[in-house]
Amino acid sequence: MPLTFEVIAEALRERIRSGGLGAGDPLPTQAVLMREFGAASLTVQKAMALLKQEGWAVSRPGKGAFVAHHDHPDRADDLDSPEATAPAGGTTARVEALERALAEAVEQLADLRGRVEALETGGGERGR
Repeated sequence: MPLTFEVIAEALRERIRSGGLGAGDPLPTQAVLMREFGAASLTVQKAMALLKQEGWAVSRPGKGAFVAHHDHPDRADDLDSPEATAPAGGTTARVEALERALAEAVEQLADLRGRVEALETGGGERGR
């Protein structure tokens, strides 16, 4: 039985494959997906991270997640084949998605590091 984040990711992939969501369209928000699937925030985040890693989605900071710009096969003879389940552009799209995810992670780490330093500085003064 697939894990919930995999179920969410596959449902979104199917919406993209079927044309319900097209290149550049916004993906449902985290709150919408949490309600739709009865899933926790972390579960939805894992699903979105998987879609980005696979090249199906891209993030635009401050704007949300969007369907990646690439062509998908309209119809594949073998729906279990890699061509039917992975975006066209394959490796290049995945590498670009990973690079974007890494850049976002670095930004988040820098932000967290700054917050921790601010808390340590502020907390140290209060304790004196």
